[in-house]
Order: sequence, then structure tokens, then C-alpha cells
Amino acid sequence: MGWKNMISICPTPNFRNMFQGRPNEVELGCQHTIKSHGGQLARNHKHDWLILILLVVIEIVLNIINPFYRFVGQQMMEDLRYPMKENTVPVWAVPLYAILLPIFIFVLYYLRRRDVYDLHHSILGLLFAVLITGVLTDAIKDAVGRPRPDFFWRCFPDGRDVYDRWGNVVCHGNAGDIKEGHKSFPSGHTSWSFAGLGFLALYLSGKIKCFDRRGHVAKLCIIFLPILAACLVGVSRVDDYWHHWQDVFAGGLLGLVVATFCYLQFFPPPYHNQGSDCYAYVRAVEESHSNGASNQPRNGISMQGMNQQQYEVNSYAVDPNPDSSFDAMESGRR
Repeated sequence: MGWKNMISICPTPNFRNMFQGRPNEVELGCQHTIKSHGGQLARNHKHDWLILILLVVIEIVLNIINPFYRFVGQQMMEDLRYPMKENTVPVWAVPLYAILLPIFIFVLYYLRRRDVYDLHHSILGLLFAVLITGVLTDAIKDAVGRPRPDFFWRCFPDGRDVYDRWGNVVCHGNAGDIKEGHKSFPSGHTSWSFAGLGFLALYLSGKIKCFDRRGHVAKLCIIFLPILAACLVGVSRVDDYWHHWQDVFAGGLLGLVVATFCYLQFFPPPYHNQGSDCYAYVRAVEESHSNGASNQPRNGISMQGMNQQQYEVNSYAVDPNPDSSFDAMESGRR
């Protein structure tokens, strides 16, 4: 088989066209904007937004209450004498890159495709991923009460350690520092980072069709960028002596798992043939076609376009066979 045939079968990725609108969207009247469908969509999901508010309240309560003050003996202090340092990644910066940055990308995609279903469900899924992760993280923090690596200096800022008759610490440091010192496991910075940026990575992998069986590793590099950023945040928590490595590992795993569940609630898996479309959009297009099938074509809409739209919906419902040229190349027939 000649190289020209191979190139025609496996073209180079065209990143410029990855976010282009779906064919015949305008002609078919299938664009769903905030103005046309946003209000109804928000009303249909009002209970989901109320649950988000409830999660915010629970998160606030979990941060107010005191964690479990675990027994800390003198021998345990050998691993808890690391110096107190400022956060390399401030707490206020976490919502910026874990929530606002993904939402900014969602909005850019909406401006390109005019799909309010994608915008609404991506934001809703992201907020659920971050808030569920936050509630789980802080609930575990309060229940476990593991001391941080710099607990000694939080408990004894003057360096003079005191213990009771059972060998437990008698702290005389700042009450806020002591309270925060019992919230090591798991890492909140890491779990939030992997929840928000992990959701963004899944979103991008679906939109650029990363798993389209064409072997374009450049697409993998794009989706690995958010994961790399989340990993670096986790590393900074260990370097700042705010967390043990087990805290970071557990936080990252927790955030990524929750992000995956929340993403799959609204979107197909990224490796699906129609992984770039949210479930709600496909249902809306199918309903639009069903309503239009009972009426004659109007406003210049051709039946050919309607047939093409039905083909797109059917191709989502049942996965088509892999590309014949791809199979031919793999089997050696070309």
C-alpha cells in the first residue's frame, strides 16, 4: 500500500475544525440558545440546582465544626515536626482554576456551537463534581482528624511540648491553627483540583474526539494538561508540609472518581462515536425531528437535511461500524 493511501486514510488532526458547528444546524433550526431554551432548561433542572445549594450549606457546616482530635503522643511527633509554611497555591486560587477556568472554556464552546444544553449540563456537572468532592473530603477530614506534618509547631509554637498523663499532647498554640492541624487526610486542594480539572479533561477529550482511533497523540497532550496541573497542585501540598503523600493520593483519586461519575451523568463516554454531544442535545434533536416529520417542510428546510439529521441521531443511538478504510488497512487488503 502506498504512502499516499495511508495519508488519505489517517489524515492529520485539524484542530481548527474540532469545534465547528454541526452540519445543517442552522438550516434545520436545531440551534438551542440561552434565549430560546435556557429558561425552560433551568426550570426542568430546578431540583438539581436546589441540591447544589444544599451541598454548599453542608460544606460550610463541615468547615465550621471541629474535627476529631486524634491522640498524638510524643513518639508520633517525630514525623510531625516539619516547619510551618505558607501555601504555594492559596486557598482562594483553587476555585479560580478548578471552577471558573472550566466554565470559561464551556462558554467559549457555547459561543462557537450555540448549544445551551451543553453549556448548562457542563456547568451543572462541574459544580456537582466539585461540591460533592468537597463534602466528601471535609466529612472525611473531620472524621479522621489526622495531624498535618507541621502539627508540632501548630500545637507548640514556642517549641516547648507538653503532654498529659496518658501521653497525649496538651497544645497551647492558636486554636485555629490547632483545628486546621487535624485536617490532613485527605487533601482538599488536591481533591478539588482533580474534580474540576479532571472534569475539564473529560470534557475536552469528548469535544476534540481524542479516542477516535486515528492515533493522534497531540490530542492526548491537550487533555493531559489539566491533569498535569492538578498533579502539580498535589505535589505542592507535600512540598509545603501541609499534607502527607497518602493524603494527596487519596484526594486526587477521590476527586477524579467523582468527576468521572458526574461527567457520565450528562455526557457519553469520550470514546463514544458521538461523545461530543450531551444526552440532552440528542434527545432535543430527536424530538425536533419527530415534531417536524408530521408537518410539511417549510422555511426552506429540505427533506434531505431532515434525513441527514435523523442519520445523526440514529448514529448516536447505535454505534456504527469502524471506518471501512481503517479495517482494510489493518487487515492488509490495501
